[in-house]
Amino acid sequence: MHTAAGEIIFKNSDINTWSRKAFARELAFLMQVHESNPEVTVRQLIEYGRFPHKRKFERLNQEDQAIVDQAISLTHLVDLAERTVDRLSGGERQRAWIAMALAQQPAVLLLDEPTSYLDIHHQLEIIELIKRLNIEQGITIILVLHDINQAAMISDQVIVLQSGKRYDSGPPQNVITQKMLRDVFKVDAEVDISSENEWITVYNFQLFKE
Repeated sequence: MHTAAGEIIFKNSDINTWSRKAFARELAFLMQVHESNPEVTVRQLIEYGRFPHKRKFERLNQEDQAIVDQAISLTHLVDLAERTVDRLSGGERQRAWIAMALAQQPAVLLLDEPTSYLDIHHQLEIIELIKRLNIEQGITIILVLHDINQAAMISDQVIVLQSGKRYDSGPPQNVITQKMLRDVFKVDAEVDISSENEWITVYNFQLFKE
């Protein structure tokens, strides 16, 4: 692993000291755009997630298959396991890639805009899946989102970046404010925080005019 600049510490060690396989056993990363052979089945795609745990040319054993089955079950893909990836909807395909990451059995899952290009139904489906994996499986999930309301809906902690530097961080109800929206995004908006469950809704966006 190599960083272009700066330093990244993971489990008290610089990531440059980790081998690729060892790092992949601890952390899974899904980019915004995925590429794979469209003719592979959902199960075959998810099986790729076991490669960091295997030696070169080593076949998957019963334990590996059980882990793949669990990933399929957690992402509600049982009925689609033998379908080829090119026959999946956008939301189904995203769940399949998340299942592949789960098959790595990572402690940390990094997601880059996991709801991009999906309709609202599939966006909510992915959000609920991410929340469930965090709560039920204990996986630490770090994700990049540009949708303020989705970030507020899904996150325990948020970090707002401005020009590549940290502007603020903390619980959504403390960070997502009218001032932040003006300073960082140059927009005016209403920020409504429910007094009952601290649920945040940001609406009525307008360009901020100084």
